[in-house]
Order: sequence, then structure tokens, then C-alpha cells
Amino acid sequence: MKGKILAVVLVSSLVVSCKVNSNAKNDLNYMQNIEQVAINASAKNSGNTIQVGDQLIILITAKDMDVVKPFNQNYSSSELIQSNALAGGNTPNQGNISISGPTYIVDANGDIDFPVLGRLNTSGKTLVGFKGELKERMMKYVINPTINVRLSNFKVTVLGEVNRQGDYTIANGQGTILNALGLAGDLTQYGKRNEVLVIRTEDGVVSHGRINLQDANLINSPYYNLKQGDAIIVSSNNTRDVMAKQNPNTGLYLTAASIAITAVAVVVSLFKK
Repeated sequence: MKGKILAVVLVSSLVVSCKVNSNAKNDLNYMQNIEQVAINASAKNSGNTIQVGDQLIILITAKDMDVVKPFNQNYSSSELIQSNALAGGNTPNQGNISISGPTYIVDANGDIDFPVLGRLNTSGKTLVGFKGELKERMMKYVINPTINVRLSNFKVTVLGEVNRQGDYTIANGQGTILNALGLAGDLTQYGKRNEVLVIRTEDGVVSHGRINLQDANLINSPYYNLKQGDAIIVSSNNTRDVMAKQNPNTGLYLTAASIAITAVAVVVSLFKK
């Protein structure tokens, strides 16, 4: 009797162990084939065009700050440029400078109303491109001006099987899907890493794509570099689905049964002595 009971306990342990080991594959590792992938990420995928409703912080500086006052609205030249830069890194809020300055909202026509220069159109332009055009026009009025352009409301949404769901602001207007997932505390162990959904609205057009985090080819995907308003949705894997269908007390029942079997084995052993 004792031998049978112990055999049942051992078999149960082996079943649980095998189940755990079957899930202990490299499914949690990202970009597993990075050495075999040729990185051909196109520059056009990383350029975010300015969208209607974007909030642009534009600060014009020069050796003589009094000269650029008319171009900075009521912004005081005595205010300091605030920096939250951290050493190194390209992740959001790292290695970037947060500029305080006048804010301009892009209207329905893609225009902003800029002091002295009048209405400036931003349609189809990236921050870098718009900055270059603005500098050209400013050089007619100011010698060697410095143009700082930042997008203050670049936000992405991360939902699903991550540790911290929510909206995240990327201060420098440039980030990747890995940056966003890092801000969200990474995927939980139940997140489906090979099928992350990205929903994008750009120029009024909605598109979507799926990213396999386990495949290094994600670097070449048009959804690798994020754009304003992207929504990243992480689905749950089969393990989570099975757990959701189970009775929440199943674990307690199994524990109680295991304790009871052990107790019976001990009692039987004592009576046989």
C-alpha cells in the first residue's frame, strides 16, 4: 500500500515537472536569430511626419537672445533650457533634451501660426525637414540661429499582456516598439511574443501589422519604428487562456490533495511498523 501511494505521488510530481519543462523553451527570448538577419531598415520607416493636432515646441536661440525675442512669443530668454538627458542610450527619455519653449498646435490644414514669419505649413514634413526649412527662413533675420523643434505630445498606447498598461509619451519623438514595451515593463510570461499587434493611424488612414519579437527581422518592419498615436496590443498565449478557463481554486485543491496523500502515506507507514 505504502509503495503504491508513494508511486502515485512520484508520478504526479513527474507529470507536473514535464509540464513545466515543456514550457521551458526559448519562447521568452527576443530576436533569437539576430546573427542570421541582414538589417535593411529603411530610413523612410523611421521618419515621422507631423500630424494634425501635434504640439510643436519651437525655441529659437542665438548669441544675442534679444534679437530672437520676437520669434519666441512671450517666452523669456532668461529661462533655462531644461534637460532630463541621461547618459547614453536611444530609448525614450534617454539621451534626449526636453526643451521648454513656445508651443504651436498644428491646425486642420497642417499649418502653425509663427511670429513674424506668419503661417508655416507642416504637411508631409518630418521634424528634421521642418526644422531645416525654418532655419533657412530664420537666417534672413538672425545670424547663425539655433532651431530647437520638439514634439511634446508623441504618445503611444500599450495594452494587453504587459506589466504596465497605459499611454506613454516619448519626449524626443523617436522610439521603437522595443522602447515602448520597455516603458511598459516588458511582456508578462503569458504574452504572445510572436504576434504583437500594432495599430497605426497616419494622415487619417488606419493600418495594422504584426510583429514577431522572437524574429530579428522585426528590425526591418515598417512597424518597428513607432509613429504618433500607435497602439501596441499584446495577446495572451495558450497558457493564460487555459488558466482563465480553470477554476481559480484548482491550485488549492491540488495542494490540499497532495498534503492529504502525504499524510495518508505517513499514517500507513506508522501502522505497518
